[in-house]
Amino acid sequence: MTTPPQVPAAHDPVSDLRRRVAAQPGDVGALTALFAALDQRDQPGTPDEAVARSNVAEHLRRQGRLAEAEAHHRRALAWLPDFGGVHFNLGVTLQSLGRTAEAALAYGDAARLMPTFAGAACNHGAMLRELGRWAEAEAALRRALALDAGLAAAWLNLAAVWRDSGQPGRAIQGFRTVLILRPDLAEAHANFALVLKETGRLGDSVTGFERALRLGLPDAGGALAQLIQQRRHLCRWTGLGALSARLVAMVRDGTSQQIHPWIFLGEGAGARLERRCAERYSAWRTRGITPPTLHPRPRHADDRLRVAYLSADFHEHATAVLIAELIERHDRARVEVIGASYGPDDGGPLRVRLRRGFDRWLDVSGLSDADAAQRLRDAGIDILVDLKGHTNAARSGIAAHRPAAVQAQWLGYPGTMGASFIDWIIADATVAPPGREDEFSERVIRLPDSYQPNDRTRPIGETPTRAACGLPENAVVLCCFNAAYKITPDLFDRWCRVLSARPDAVLWLLDSHPEVAPNLRREAAARGVAPDRLVFSPRLPGPDYLARCRLADLFLDTGPVGAHTTASDALWAGLPMVTVVGNAFAGRVGASLLRAVGLPDLVMPDWDSYEDAILRLTGNPVELAALKARLANALPQAALFDTDRLARSLEAAYARMWTEAVTR
Repeated sequence: MTTPPQVPAAHDPVSDLRRRVAAQPGDVGALTALFAALDQRDQPGTPDEAVARSNVAEHLRRQGRLAEAEAHHRRALAWLPDFGGVHFNLGVTLQSLGRTAEAALAYGDAARLMPTFAGAACNHGAMLRELGRWAEAEAALRRALALDAGLAAAWLNLAAVWRDSGQPGRAIQGFRTVLILRPDLAEAHANFALVLKETGRLGDSVTGFERALRLGLPDAGGALAQLIQQRRHLCRWTGLGALSARLVAMVRDGTSQQIHPWIFLGEGAGARLERRCAERYSAWRTRGITPPTLHPRPRHADDRLRVAYLSADFHEHATAVLIAELIERHDRARVEVIGASYGPDDGGPLRVRLRRGFDRWLDVSGLSDADAAQRLRDAGIDILVDLKGHTNAARSGIAAHRPAAVQAQWLGYPGTMGASFIDWIIADATVAPPGREDEFSERVIRLPDSYQPNDRTRPIGETPTRAACGLPENAVVLCCFNAAYKITPDLFDRWCRVLSARPDAVLWLLDSHPEVAPNLRREAAARGVAPDRLVFSPRLPGPDYLARCRLADLFLDTGPVGAHTTASDALWAGLPMVTVVGNAFAGRVGASLLRAVGLPDLVMPDWDSYEDAILRLTGNPVELAALKARLANALPQAALFDTDRLARSLEAAYARMWTEAVTR
């Protein structure tokens, strides 16, 4: 009898791989092959294999292979949906990808499934903070601290929530707690310094930024920029050149995303580097936001465009001063004008006037960026005009969520935002000369005169005496009421040379931080100028401030960041100004204003010509008097103060933006 041949058992690669993994649990290659085999069969792994898959995903994440890591985490969750550790690991990966809203959901699931793990609640709160959902963030972070009162990361994020939501006193205490727990934590020093800066403690903030930089930050650009800016505000110039050179190199080499574009304007590095800085910063600030695709709504021939002005500055602020009359003078047959505010209500007369001037008012201050954008979308906005750009308290995340089919930036920020979600920048031919469009990420639309609106109804108070303002009666008064950070050492050299050549002249400056006057007087003495020839004036209410300008003989502009609202204030009060055409938007505003007010001959091509012009004018009182007379005669007809003319130009610009969006 013949024995039939034995049929070999079917080869099972999954079983083989499982045996291999059991023999060598750390063999990532075997694990990856096992997962691929299970996926091919659409077969779930065991709970242990789900955990192992999440661990492999973490290995990939640390190698920077984030997309692969996410795919493994999600498959692990399909196998083991109620395991909090996998949700947590997925949250870490999504956070690394910049997908903040999804990371918040993952961490929230982890915190729900692991109610005793403080790290999950902490990370959940951190993501909610980034989303601007401050009440929810605070609740999550308090849960984390209830589980672990010494968790420095939770205190750090809670303090940041308090800072972001306008509670600086609590924020200071929170950051102090972090530094007690972790005195070596550079991020805590940097954040503490930020809130000190925001509460006016500039000297203390300088110390904090210096400590943060010494300890080391993953991206040092943000802290370095803040250190430079606060030293500029204080006129602490020693060693500033080396710090600035380091900052410019970071932008040029692309080694930092966190350098604030507004601060970088002060370097005068040129419009192309300013664009590079803004693009990297915008990408970092709005990472993870995926806006919807919006199409222009169908409109009938008699429909008005719905234009929303978005700002935090609808109160006593330079932007509000500039636009108040414009809002009132818009042609309601062409546009419906909506105010979208995310700033504080100071209860002042300018706030009341603006609210009355807008057709509709949307207060989105208590909403997250995503919810604020949805509120604007629900309001049927056609064109969103961001008035903040990259200035203090800006929330670019709102525009990043694309609340309108057409989005522009205007007025607040003198340069490109470098943001893919901003379609247009509203400018003029001086601040954005034809042929230089590559300096802007936005398309440039130019108003025919000056890009800057003004309020021709602003009252000017009774002119005080020179003696009342601490000025010599018969001196030539050279005035600059720009913020101290705009005064550079090189510019101050030129001013001091003028003072040395004109013994009868004084320099009249704005008194700001207590350090500024003694620092500048010391710098003047080092340049051979008597310190008492610098006169400092306190801040005054609008009418009194304008009246005070009439005591001066000539306003001296600054660079690379020049006077903007301050310049049009001086001109409105009848005070001529000398400026230079700078190499970028922020240094060209003065030239735009002078041309629009009929004094183009006071726009100098370079700083040597600027210095020569000041010397010539200060030595010729007849010419100075003639300049003042020319300005006084020009003011009633000047384009700079013709609000109706600017309103019509702006409405035409909006119509063009809309037409191009419809026909695109």
